[in-house]
Amino acid sequence: MIEGLVSALTNDQPDLLVPALLALSLTITAVWLFGGRFWALLYLATIPFLNWSFGVIHSIVLVAPNATFPDGVSVHPLVLVTGLVFVLRDFVQRRIGHRVLIVMVLAISWAFFYAWPVIAIASGLAFAVSEAADWMVYTFTKYRLSTRILLSSALASPIDTTIFLYGADLALQLNPEINASAGTMLHPVNWTIFALGKMVGAVAVSWMIRRDEDAAALRNMAAA
Repeated sequence: MIEGLVSALTNDQPDLLVPALLALSLTITAVWLFGGRFWALLYLATIPFLNWSFGVIHSIVLVAPNATFPDGVSVHPLVLVTGLVFVLRDFVQRRIGHRVLIVMVLAISWAFFYAWPVIAIASGLAFAVSEAADWMVYTFTKYRLSTRILLSSALASPIDTTIFLYGADLALQLNPEINASAGTMLHPVNWTIFALGKMVGAVAVSWMIRRDEDAAALRNMAAA
């Protein structure tokens, strides 16, 4: 059990246990000092975890390669969790403001340590661009929280999906053991499944928050 924990913390590099623990401690302390608590730490952990998962957890094949879909259709089992990253970021920004960008940079930096480099670059770039778009929508629109979550996720999800699938497609082509053809990951059906899958979590959270907002508005009207 201890060996498994060490392996997880060091990405199978046990000789890096001490510096990894030190760096993790400093990262968590910095986020805590920024004012981030549960949501910020969860956001910090989710991005490198997802990057790691795309390298070790295989996608689920929905449609085997055939004449209509030469490359088949597959979806990663954690694609819904990927969509929730945008929602987590919105919650973190509510608490610590624009310092959420620093937490985002820290999370992406850890992704490079825990994930396969090519996947980390693709996913890190996707997260950086899509999260920046998500941040701008959330920051500069004045809609209530439920609407901002929905709008920011709707903008960020297609951007994230396009960049990540392009990078994953390129990674499979560069891997000599796989030697996949172009379009293995980045094709219209796969793109649609990934983008819509990421929106499911955002829609569910937005609906729950909107329900609470409406209930609060009714209570305020009754009190007035």
